Amino acid sequence: MIVGNGPLHEGAAEAIDAADLVVRFNDCRSFGAGGSKTDIVAVCNTGRPALAMLGGGAWKTNAAVRQAGAIWCVRDGEKFQALRPRLTVTHPDLDDLCDDYTDGFRAFAKATGRVFHIVPASTHEGVDAGLSRFDADAYVVPSSGLIAIDEVLSHWRQPGDRVVLAGFGHAGWEWHPFAAERRYVDDLISKGQLFRLDQRSLPAFSQGA
Repeated sequence: MIVGNGPLHEGAAEAIDAADLVVRFNDCRSFGAGGSKTDIVAVCNTGRPALAMLGGGAWKTNAAVRQAGAIWCVRDGEKFQALRPRLTVTHPDLDDLCDDYTDGFRAFAKATGRVFHIVPASTHEGVDAGLSRFDADAYVVPSSGLIAIDEVLSHWRQPGDRVVLAGFGHAGWEWHPFAAERRYVDDLISKGQLFRLDQRSLPAFSQGA
């Protein structure tokens, strides 16, 4: 179960907690209404979101983060350093987007005995290539959610696994290509590679079927 921070259907918490493995994102706003089981926290490890999570200590004591056994960084530091010169010209207001805080998350994972994983640049590049098929408007980077989806499908899913999405509203930061991302995800669903948790599917997933 990959749980975004968007709206969740009533009853989703039971279905999410029945999953074998649950991925949440950043400050895990899905925790509570979206159940409590948390195995992996996938974080945006560059720019302001990363700085906010690592600063002050609140993220490190978040109930979901404390429960998670693994921390994933969804942004490859070298990939983002390579983006910096272009963004300096096209989006000067995003001058800190490529600031890399991976080492801070790595140190936290090591100190607390958690598995640590960096999503490779090839996953990001594969998502960019896939988005090109869905008329993506000009964008800066794909969302953390879409990167994590592709990483799970490409490198972590085992035969017989069903990968289910919950809390994905495909809306948010203006420089993510959310309209194209929705079409990208819908295409994966139409091919049976993904499932979306909705009112129709809730009963089956709540029972772990």
